[in-house]
Amino acid sequence: MQGELLLTPAEMSRADALTIAAGIPGERLMENAGYAVADVICARFSQGARAIVLCGMGNNGGDGFVVARVLKQRGLVVRVALALSEGMTARDLKGDAAGAERAWRGETLPATPELFDGATVIVDALYGAGLSRDISGRDAELIAAVNVAHAEGARVYAVDLPSGIDGSTGEVRGTAVLADETVTFFRRKPGHLLLPGRTHCGRVRLAQIGIGSEVLAEIAPQTAANGPSLWSDCWPEAAIDSHKYSRGAALVASGPLPSCGAARLAAEAALRSGAGIVTVATPPDAVATVAAWRAAFVVKPAADMAALATLLGEPRLRAAVLGPGLGLGDDVWQAVRGALEGNMALVLDADAITQASRRPDETFALIKAREGGVVLTPHEGEFGRLFPDIGGSKLDRARAAAARSGAVVLLKGPDTVVAHPDGRAVINENGTAALATAGSGDVLAGIIGGLLAAGRPAFESAALAVWMHGEAGRIAGPGSFADEIAVALRSVLATGRPVPSPIPGNEAGDTGVLATD
Repeated sequence: MQGELLLTPAEMSRADALTIAAGIPGERLMENAGYAVADVICARFSQGARAIVLCGMGNNGGDGFVVARVLKQRGLVVRVALALSEGMTARDLKGDAAGAERAWRGETLPATPELFDGATVIVDALYGAGLSRDISGRDAELIAAVNVAHAEGARVYAVDLPSGIDGSTGEVRGTAVLADETVTFFRRKPGHLLLPGRTHCGRVRLAQIGIGSEVLAEIAPQTAANGPSLWSDCWPEAAIDSHKYSRGAALVASGPLPSCGAARLAAEAALRSGAGIVTVATPPDAVATVAAWRAAFVVKPAADMAALATLLGEPRLRAAVLGPGLGLGDDVWQAVRGALEGNMALVLDADAITQASRRPDETFALIKAREGGVVLTPHEGEFGRLFPDIGGSKLDRARAAAARSGAVVLLKGPDTVVAHPDGRAVINENGTAALATAGSGDVLAGIIGGLLAAGRPAFESAALAVWMHGEAGRIAGPGSFADEIAVALRSVLATGRPVPSPIPGNEAGDTGVLATD
């Protein structure tokens, strides 16, 4: 797996253990983590600011004690609020956390909701990314008090991940802290990107604390943040000596006149994003409307699904997009099945997914038997119909669906996940509310189709398409609609191939903090 790798809490624990086994003490990692958080706070606040550090009884609490000590050394007025289970004292802290507590020479009080009243800075070191249960009782009351103080103007800094957010899934485990900034270590976690966790993190900063990137080879993470380092080689650039067919031919299947707008959007996006020629196969009643939309389209009438299946057999066709506005009649399956029996790359979206959900076993068998790649693009409702028995987190569900179907699965949403049947997965984070408009998904399907027509692999095409779609939504801006998102692809491409951002910490012992937004 390439790109900015994301580590589950279990994988992060493994990275810690490998580093300690290699000779770097755990207490040094904890010191570096605490200093990194303190540096972020002190970049905004100076001497005299009132800070409350909420510490738990694990290593996250140990990080908090280091933060408290450093902030006090730098002139802030600091108190530690220690969340003690019944019958426990600070002496019950273990390992490196116990050492960090002993090095703290300031005031430590049993954590109560009243302690957060009037605080300027709150440091959340109650739980980290490894939380594995729902929060309730006293800890829930403490988190509620932190969130009240936040609403009243306190600035909240989370250590590793806001307490209450599951680091693997992004789910809220009962209740969760709302942070302004989160400082995490070595690599981000899926919970920083998946919703609702992402909305609780605020600005995420990645700090390097002395863990060398060589541990990743042994851990072998399978999840990454979607970004240029994954697909920059697939950026849609045409060679100077290319022509329309060498760039790639794509076909978009249209439904009848009332629903042909979806196919028009997909076809325009395919033409802008890599295909050299795009044919729209449409029922006769929509030919004039589709042809008038863009003169660049090749429009061919298909009076029925048998005629569409014939057009899908064109030997120069490299990719096809089936689904947007295609129709829900049982005869539509004839065209979908014919496409699956061919070898061109396919995007199955919208109505094609509905057709597949009526006969999933047959669909998946056809996908696994073919040479060309297939990308399935369900939203949550479509996913539930196609994979009704697959549960779990969004990341887990997308992975399981890809493994079952044999297709690349793009599970849409503001935190879109793209999963490969071999277990690789990426989480997208550049989505915008401008994409939450009718027809936006048709544009996304078309982008994927254009990239597939240009000869890009299915997984990389899906990941790149999601990113381009997000950038187009950002450029189109609030109040835009799907037509304008498609047009904005031209501006996305005009900026040129994105350069992958460096990930700090590629050398053992490197330290530093990088904001990831």
